Amino acid sequence: MSRLNERDTAYRYSMGITGSGLFYLLRAAPGAPAEKIGGEYELDAFVEFVNKTGPQKKQKISRHDAAFEKQLAGKNRGQT
Repeated sequence: MSRLNERDTAYRYSMGITGSGLFYLLRAAPGAPAEKIGGEYELDAFVEFVNKTGPQKKQKISRHDAAFEKQLAGKNRGQT
């Protein structure tokens, strides 16, 4: 939750757990009650849902990685 709270500072996020062991996401705006967003998920699906929620952090790519990706893209274009 801390990474999601860092990415989206307009809300505070927390996690809830049902009696059957499923997870759900709660979001609260300042001064407002928490609201349930999304559904109820098993752990792996919940983690995937949380990672896709809110603004995404841009990944830093080194110039070597960028050059390697460009080289791979060039090789893939040559194959049909």
